[in-house]
Amino acid sequence: MSAPNFRAHQSANKRKTFGLLAGMGALVTLVIYAALTYFGKGGIGILPVAIVVALISVWGSYYSSDSIVLTMTGAKAISYEDNPKLFDLIQEVCIASGLPMPKVAIVSDRAPNAFATGRDEKHALIAFTTGILEVMDRDELQGVIAHEMSHVANRDTLVSAIAATTAGAIALISDLLMRVMWFSGGRDRDENNNSNPIAMVASLLVLLLAPLAAVLLRSAISRKREALADATAVSFTRNPAGLRKALEVLQADNTVVDQRSTAVAHIWIESPLDSSSVSKLFATHPPLAERIAVLRAMEANPL
Repeated sequence: MSAPNFRAHQSANKRKTFGLLAGMGALVTLVIYAALTYFGKGGIGILPVAIVVALISVWGSYYSSDSIVLTMTGAKAISYEDNPKLFDLIQEVCIASGLPMPKVAIVSDRAPNAFATGRDEKHALIAFTTGILEVMDRDELQGVIAHEMSHVANRDTLVSAIAATTAGAIALISDLLMRVMWFSGGRDRDENNNSNPIAMVASLLVLLLAPLAAVLLRSAISRKREALADATAVSFTRNPAGLRKALEVLQADNTVVDQRSTAVAHIWIESPLDSSSVSKLFATHPPLAERIAVLRAMEANPL
């Protein structure tokens, strides 16, 4: 197989991600339409409440995404004096990428891993486990930094926040409407809705399956962003071997971070979830072997 054109790879992944985000929006619209169809005029009153609660949740998660992630992962912000070599290496990647210097944090964990978060490049933060700082050499760590800064450059931290919070909002709306449906016993539905049992069943199925569909879309978006970040990292460093060797270190290591919540699994450079117990449909990352193979092809046939 010939080496992929990384620019084409980037463009294709961006288009696919925009399509997946559009799918999220369409799913929200479908949930609301299904609720209106099921409840009719009598149930319209609950929709503004559900939507307002969902929007508050989405906005709060977006605006406070960095602090939320720090709390969930146990990361602690550090200053230049705490690790000058790490800051200098990050600064090199920032100069190459044209991005401002992000905040830096450390997670006290022996498992090698790293992540980026923040709603935009001015509020970005990248974090590293103590394990990854111990086992990786300079070139490997530079590849990891470039990968995480790529997430910032490509607005992946924002896209991931939107995808995750939209999935949560859909689940919240569906759950609230299902509870209303259960306790009302369908008394709020008007006669026109009762005369169309097919529409009623279809609406019920939408409300039941929408949260699952949202999770699948969120996972698909995460996978696309990881592949794109690998490609962008190479454009920053011009050294695919550094990131490739870093991923090989991660592949050879069997330890996983303690904070392996599914809520933040998608932000790590390597998923902390057991890949053998997670369906490929729900996987948040492409297999490391696939990512390594793409980088090897890039080494053999540089742009």
